[in-house]
Amino acid sequence: MLYYRTYVKDESLPWVTFVHGAGGSSAIWYKQMKAYKKYFNVLLVDLRGHGQSGRGTWEDGDHFSEVSREIIDVLDHLRIEKAHFVGISLGTIVIQTIAQEHPARVASMILGGAITELNWRTRFLIAIANATKYILPYMLLYRLFAWIIMPKKNHLESRHAFVRQAAKMCQKEFINWLSLTKSVNPYLEKLQSSISHIPTLFIMGQEDHLFIKSVKTIAQKAKTATFKVIKGAGHVCNIDEPDLFNQITIEFINRQKRRLAS
Repeated sequence: MLYYRTYVKDESLPWVTFVHGAGGSSAIWYKQMKAYKKYFNVLLVDLRGHGQSGRGTWEDGDHFSEVSREIIDVLDHLRIEKAHFVGISLGTIVIQTIAQEHPARVASMILGGAITELNWRTRFLIAIANATKYILPYMLLYRLFAWIIMPKKNHLESRHAFVRQAAKMCQKEFINWLSLTKSVNPYLEKLQSSISHIPTLFIMGQEDHLFIKSVKTIAQKAKTATFKVIKGAGHVCNIDEPDLFNQITIEFINRQKRRLAS
């Protein structure tokens, strides 16, 4: 089972499950915990091969479904019937997969630095990584990616946080996660058409130059989606501007809580 931590305030309160991105760990939510623990029960998980979770047992054809199932296994173990999910970066694809395959377990989705489409720049970067993944040290590639995705001075803390966590991975695990990006665009398109009934908050940094445009387009089409932009933040907006991120996301969950109660 994945490594997890829980913070239980009151059994009657909603659960919020946090899902980090590739190369990160549950430690990237350190600027959310103080605020969230005041209002909710919190579940933090480390995805396979990340943080304190063991190396993944990968098989040919493993996809986001298998990764998502492992999170559901943790919810089952803890007898958590339903949760609000908060994700960042690649973790937002994992959450969208959970919403597609286990919709009854998802009260709402908060997708920070969401990935809804890989544009030509991102596909080019992934092609380079796939071409050199057995030659170059994975940390060299990861540092390059982190700098391209989070290039500005005000992204420095976010960039360093992800690089520090990625150093705990290994080359093989990095390659396994990289394999999940193959043919991801058709998969994302299918996902978004099947989960449009679930209340969703897309929250993006204004400087998230690789992903914000496609996310805005998707959000405008979805009837149950809300789109928020945080000024002065990049891809990892929960670290760049944590106070605003916490305020917006907690208000969103509370609105869903009132809606479900009415």
